[in-house]
This record gives sequence, structure tokens and C-alpha cells, in this order.
Amino acid sequence: MYIAKSSKNRVVSEWNENKQITSSLNERDDNKPLVLVVDDSDMNRFLLSQILLDDYNVIEACDGVEATQIIQDHFKELSIVLLDIVMPRMDGFGVLEFMNANDLIQDLPVIMISSMDEDSAIRRCYELGISDYVRRPFSADVVGKRVYNIVRLYQRQRNLQREIREQVEEREKNSRVVTSIISHVVENRNGESGPHVIHVEQITEIILNRLTELTDMYKLSKEDKKQISLASALHDIGKIGIDEKILNKPGKLTEEEYEIMKTHTTIGAIMIHQVQMEEDDTLIQFAYEICRWHHEKWDGRGYPDGLKGNYIPISAQVVSIADVYDALVSERVYKKAYSHKKAIEMIINGECGEFNPLLIQCLKDCSDRIQLAESKNSRNRVR
Repeated sequence: MYIAKSSKNRVVSEWNENKQITSSLNERDDNKPLVLVVDDSDMNRFLLSQILLDDYNVIEACDGVEATQIIQDHFKELSIVLLDIVMPRMDGFGVLEFMNANDLIQDLPVIMISSMDEDSAIRRCYELGISDYVRRPFSADVVGKRVYNIVRLYQRQRNLQREIREQVEEREKNSRVVTSIISHVVENRNGESGPHVIHVEQITEIILNRLTELTDMYKLSKEDKKQISLASALHDIGKIGIDEKILNKPGKLTEEEYEIMKTHTTIGAIMIHQVQMEEDDTLIQFAYEICRWHHEKWDGRGYPDGLKGNYIPISAQVVSIADVYDALVSERVYKKAYSHKKAIEMIINGECGEFNPLLIQCLKDCSDRIQLAESKNSRNRVR
């Protein structure tokens, strides 16, 4: 113990006698950051632990295999990893590759501490995402300061990410409250639309997730998909401006009535356009696209603008196919509900207008998931 404590301001090199310090996760101070020290040398771990013990909780691993298990089990608790390169079973490069493969390296900093001084080895470490590289022999005081600086930097980064995440979650919560209120307003005027908007949102999310698995053509981020699904709940908001006698007519609409019904797309778009928004408010932008163009068709035979192919925004395309599916499987004042199988067949066969072939493929691929969601919705309707 005396040797380690007296080493705090000295240069530390290898010492291979069988000395070891052990730390227990159950006995740690919750107010201190948690550090993982990985080295096959007992003495190296002992010295590094003694440098850090005053300000950190320290746990140890004697090789890469043990280290990866600790990282898996305690990733959220760990603040930093001090990692050697040359070790049995799995070396330091293996640990870094594991962290990269599991998307951990960007959130958990690593300082390499090694006697290797080849440029190629150091370059490889940095390419694998380490935050710093310390050569042996090293100054204990310098190691302490580097650990402190990196832990503090990542802590600030995590705090910022948490604040942003909380703001986004709060905004989404508020948006969901608003869309829920609007859907109930529409439901009061048109009994079919309350559950419908919820179902369309569910189906939109399922199809979007499959679409981004199949292709990156539309450059949809995870946040985009979330916002499109949320905005889909507003697709029929324009029906607020349609006469209830037309909305709830049990028989077929006359040609004049149908033309009036079609205006719900432009009415909704105007309502969304009038909302005060910031330039980067993607929710409002997607809502506008969906309201105006969710009745456009792939072959250009839709309304209100007769857009064709990918001139129709992908947000509106996905909501369109989700909207048609749920309309088919739901009972309406003017028709009985079709089965899931029959609805899928009708869409695939073009009986409901032409859709993007990629979205047809997504519909086929997700048929079971959509049917499961529909079954749950049916049980909820019965209750």
C-alpha cells in the first residue's frame, strides 16, 4: 500500500509481483464515478487503482473477456475504461472492437495504457474510438488528470443528451395530447374517425420501419419515422370542415357530395399551414404533406393535385396505404368490414388505386404484424 500511495507523483512502470487490489460493486460510494481498469498484470491494476481510489470507485478485469462482460453488465454505471493492449484470451483491440460492434464506444470513453509505442498500434486504437493513449512508464499525476478531464467531458455530454432527450419527450407528449384531442373532436362529428386515427398511426409506424429496412432511398431517420407516425393522426383533420350530412351519409355520395368530401385534404392542409411553426418543425411539415396528399395515387389518379410516383411525399404515401387498409377492415355507415386477408388482396390487386411497389412489398412483409395490431384494436372496440 505504501508503495502505491507514494507513487502518485512518480513515474510508474511495470511491476509483476503478485499484488492485487479488489473492489466490490456492492461496497462502492454512489457519489463517485465508476472506473473499470483492465490489465493482466496484478500490479498494474493495483497501481492504477491506488491512483484513482480517492476520487473514483474502481473495478478490475484481468483480460478482455472479463472486461466485455463487466461492460455489458454495468455499461450505464461505468464512467470510463482504462485498458491495456496485450492480454490473454482477448486483447485490448478485441475489447474496442466489441464496444464498436455494440455501439458503446461513443458513450463510454476509453484510455489505452500500454508500453506499446508502435505508431500503427496507436493509430489503430484511435481508429477504434479511444479518447486518449498513455504510454508506460507514465506519471501517475498525469493519468489522474486525464481521467478527470475525460470523465468530466463525457458527463457534460451525457447531461446535455439527457436534457435534449427530455425536451424531445416532453414535446412529443404535448404533441400526442394535441393530436388525441383533435381526433376526439373529429370523432364527435364522424363516429368512424376516432379509433381510425389511432389505427392509422400504428400501421404507419409498422410500414415505415419495414421501409427503412428495405431501402435508404427516402433518407428517413428514426426521428423522422416517429414524427410521421405522430403526424398521421392529423390526416383527416380537414373533415372538421365537411358537412355532417355528407360525412355520415349511409349510402353512396353523389358526384357533387364526393367533390365536397375531397376538399377535406385542402381544408386540413390550410389548417396546418396556419399553425405558427419554426423552420425546422418537422412534425408540422409532415402533417401538412399528409393532410394534403394522403389521397394521391402512384399512377397520378388521386387528388387534390394529381401527383404521381415519388412526387408524392413518402410521408403521405405511407399514411395513404395505412388509411386505406384500416378503412377496408373497419365497418362504415356505407359498408361492412372486410377481413384482413381480403383487405390485403384488394390493395395488392389495385382495387383501391395504385400504390408505390415498395410499400406494397412492405405491406406483404408486415401482414402478420398488421393483423396482430388489428386484432388488438378489434378487442378494444368490443370492450
